[in-house]
This record gives sequence, C-alpha cells and structure tokens, in this order.
Amino acid sequence: MSELRLVNLVKKFDGAAAVDGLSLDVSSGEFVVILGPSGCGKTTTLRCVAGLEVPDEGEIMIDNDSVSGLPPRERDIAMVFQNYALYPHMTVAENIAYPLKMKKTAKDEIERRVKEIGELLGLSHLLGRKPRQLSGGEQQRVALGRAIVRRPKVFLLDEPLSNLDAKLRLFTRAELKRLQRELRVTTVYVTHDQAEAMALADRVAVMNNGKLLQYAPPTEIYGRPNTVFVAGFIGNPPMNLIRARLTVDRELVRVSSDCFNFELSEGLAKNVKNLNEKEVLVGLRAEDLAISEARSDESVFQADLYLVEHLGANVMLDLKANQSLLKCVASNAIEARAGAKVWVGFDQSQLHLFDVKTEEALV
Repeated sequence: MSELRLVNLVKKFDGAAAVDGLSLDVSSGEFVVILGPSGCGKTTTLRCVAGLEVPDEGEIMIDNDSVSGLPPRERDIAMVFQNYALYPHMTVAENIAYPLKMKKTAKDEIERRVKEIGELLGLSHLLGRKPRQLSGGEQQRVALGRAIVRRPKVFLLDEPLSNLDAKLRLFTRAELKRLQRELRVTTVYVTHDQAEAMALADRVAVMNNGKLLQYAPPTEIYGRPNTVFVAGFIGNPPMNLIRARLTVDRELVRVSSDCFNFELSEGLAKNVKNLNEKEVLVGLRAEDLAISEARSDESVFQADLYLVEHLGANVMLDLKANQSLLKCVASNAIEARAGAKVWVGFDQSQLHLFDVKTEEALV
C-alpha cells in the first residue's frame, strides 16, 4: 500500500487551466473518488498522475518520492480506461498476463497469478475466450484483472462503469468496492456520477473548472456542502436553493424571502448575527421538507402542489411558493393531489445558508 500526494498541480491547454492548483492527499489503501461535471479537470488530473500528461506546475508524490519526471512505466501505477482497451487478438488469460510478460516475469509465476486473478474476479471459466466473446461487464473485469495482476502501488480508474447498463453497473460497483477492500490498494476513481462517488468513496474530491471545491467523506459532502456548487451538484434531486435576506435585530435573526419569513434558531443565529443585513441562499434538501395539508406547529410556509411523480416507495412533489420552485421527496402515504395547497415545514438543523456573492456556506 502506498500514499499518493498531489501538490499545487496545474495543467493548461492553449493557455486555459484544465487543472488549477490542485492539492490532494490520498492515504495508503484509501479509495478516493474525484467527482465533477464534464470538463472539470478530473480525467486530466488522473492522466497527470499516470504520466500520460505532463503538468505545467506542481508535484506528484508516491510514498514521499516525486514521480513527476518519470515515464508512465516507471511509476508503478495501473490505470483502467473507460473503453477497457483490451487486446482483441489475445485471450482473457493473455490480456491479464501481458503486463507480467512485459516485466519478463517467470512463466510459472505468470500462470499462478493469472489463475489467482481469474478466481478473484470470477473469470476462471473465461480465460480462453477473446474479448469479443465477452459481455461488457466481463470485459470490465478483465481490464481490472490486467491492472491488478501487476500489484501496483496506485490504482487509477477513469469512469470504468460508464459503458455498462444500469443493473450491471450497480452489481459491478459493489464488486469493485469489495475487491478494493480485499486488496487494500490505494485507488483514485474518476466519475461524473454522484451515486457512484457516494457508494464507493472513503473520501470524495469535488471539482469544478479545474479547482478542488471540497474534499471530505461522502456523508460530509452531502450533509455539509461548503459551496453552492457542491450543494447543487450532490443529491438527487439537487438541493432546493431559495434567495432570501438575513436581517439582524439585536439577538434575533430573521430570514425572509418571497415565500417565507421565519426566525433563526439560537444555535444558527449565533453564527450569522454579526453579518447585519445580507443576501443569502437558503438550502433545503428535498427529503428534509415536511408536507401536510393542514397547518401545524412545524409549518413555515404554504405552497401549491402542481405535480406528483410516483417513484415506488416514495413520491416526488413539485411545489411552487410564489416565485420559488421546490422539490420534495415524501412517503407514498401522503394523500395530497396535484392542484392542492399544502403547508411546508422543516427542521432548522437541516437548514443551509450560503452567501449570495461568494457562494460559500455560512452555516
């Protein structure tokens, strides 16, 4: 197991920074997912680590040794690409064995390790087949096997599940997590799929426009996003964001918008009462909204229910409160129908406040 460290990594294309001052520490045996939209710099970061791109600035360290100037073959890193890149003329066994043959490993050792990998990945019965005779999931496992057989210091995966259908993706995701825990190989995984990131990662690095916005365990990324972008990118549906104004009168802090006007709890107020008057974005997760047809002590504002989408165990409710559009995930037991007026409440412990100008979290 090995540690990976990126220090102020910069990579530019035609003068524009694809990766802009990225620093990242990956602990030995850790599974880190780099998450972000297309074009955010996540794959470029991975290619820099692998040695397929040369960074313009910064350092790449493995076990405190710089590998920035080393060619890919000398970094002891294995990478699995989105398209698997299997050799079509070789059998499964030959594909898996290829890295060992390039290192001139003894024949009996190659046979032993290929057999071991075949058993580990459930490929033993497929070792004599060619890639064209395999399903997408089987090809993906062969690509993983070819990377694992080298016993690399660091394992890099570039959206390896994107070519699989939804059902197989869920199964393979679970298998990949199990495999990584068994091998304890330091792993960096790139995806734009937040569900994959949340399910797989020990820590998630959220990127946008080449910059690292937040680096934390999945529960923290979801529960305490530090910017508006992270709040809106993580979660399905995305977090509801409502423009509002903070007003401070001595110890009391009120939050008002076109659809609500309420007093902040003492615990939240103490964090923002020195701001005086300020434009904010109020963030509320869809599952943190409580819907009722009759007003209750928890009700904060009223809204029109204009669409109900059944999702199996839950329903997705589309709400309109004056000019604000909101999403709510509720139990199927709710009896409200489209066209009804409903009351909306929430626990302030689930409330998020962001500065409109900086887009950074206030609480």
